[in-house]
Amino acid sequence: MKFAIFSHVEHIEREGRYYAYAPYMREMKLWLKYVEEVEVVAPRPPKGEVGGQNCYQHENLTFNTIPSFHFLNLRGALKTILKIPYIHYKILGAMKRADHLHLRCPGNIGLLACICQIFFPSKPKSAKYAGNWDPEAKQPWSYRFQKWLLSNTFLTRNMQVLVYGEWPEQSRNIIPFFTASFSEREKTEVPKKAFSEPFIFLFVGNLVEGKRPLEAIKFAEEINKFREGADQEIRASYIPMKLELYGDGPEREKLETYVRENHLEQLISIKGNRPLEDLKKAYQKAHFVILPSKSEGWPKALAEGMFFGCIPIATPVSCVPWMLDYGSRGVLLEDLSQRLTANGQKLNRSVQRAEDRGQDVLKIAQLLADQEEMEKMSEESKKWSQHYTLERFEEAIKKVLLHPNDILMRR
Repeated sequence: MKFAIFSHVEHIEREGRYYAYAPYMREMKLWLKYVEEVEVVAPRPPKGEVGGQNCYQHENLTFNTIPSFHFLNLRGALKTILKIPYIHYKILGAMKRADHLHLRCPGNIGLLACICQIFFPSKPKSAKYAGNWDPEAKQPWSYRFQKWLLSNTFLTRNMQVLVYGEWPEQSRNIIPFFTASFSEREKTEVPKKAFSEPFIFLFVGNLVEGKRPLEAIKFAEEINKFREGADQEIRASYIPMKLELYGDGPEREKLETYVRENHLEQLISIKGNRPLEDLKKAYQKAHFVILPSKSEGWPKALAEGMFFGCIPIATPVSCVPWMLDYGSRGVLLEDLSQRLTANGQKLNRSVQRAEDRGQDVLKIAQLLADQEEMEKMSEESKKWSQHYTLERFEEAIKKVLLHPNDILMRR
């Protein structure tokens, strides 16, 4: 089988090997175990660097470079118009040569590949939609268009669309899917979590505005104050909980400034990017994993933390409510996008967030005082997440590649 990948993920070449973002690459290695030839159609970064690098490991791989593009401003849009015919030519050529087409969506390259695949109705195809598949989510037009086109079984034929979560009233080619980070073997490395102070909270992810790491810091700050009471001396000396942030990104300097200016060094520590083995050790000692994100696909940090018995705390976006069983195995934060005043108008953003955070802090503080409930949530989280192991993930990928008709017939 010749397998063609169409991805917006940027790659770099070093000594004949192609490197890209490590979580993406770890997954692709599982796909490539079952194919004889691979052609990757993707861009390279302008400065020759990508974060968290890992490389393909396949003996028969061809890399087909295409330029990246965007519509973020007028200049970018004009350049894109000139690039699209060439990119279409490269994508169509790769699709013609391949036996199986694999689209990575959502993204600009995924958008063009979604259009090009229409001209190959008989070829087996799969699309991994790594974003939020929630039909009610407010998203850019390009994301909405990709979701519509992938769901359209007249234009998109012979395609399995792998999405995170289970959603009502979907076309038959939409397949609920998942991802995984840990193996069956690693289940034995997860003892029962002991909940005692200081409680350790983790934020794991890119330090970007959409993930809202500053919100996680403010949660920690207010939970700390709430549990300590009003006495200034106690607040200055007693730390019943700590927050550790793992990740890097453009928000890091802003976060470090906030921590320094508010004298939170004892409460907050920013660890930067760390390999998965380091994260694993952090999950093992932590009690909670927090992700107050604006949008998600499959929030890997939550699933990873839950695997080790961490209680998840997250906004109810994408498949998060389903992952947390609507609050029975974690804490769902207030959905600030839905908060309205009494007369139906949206609240001022800062007032709205302050009110939401106050309710959430009370909810979390009450949980911290309930040992039995914390232990129950931890065990339920662990039980759910440990169902999604690397072995089961690989088996699911194998079925997509080698037995696609069986999956579609069961839908």
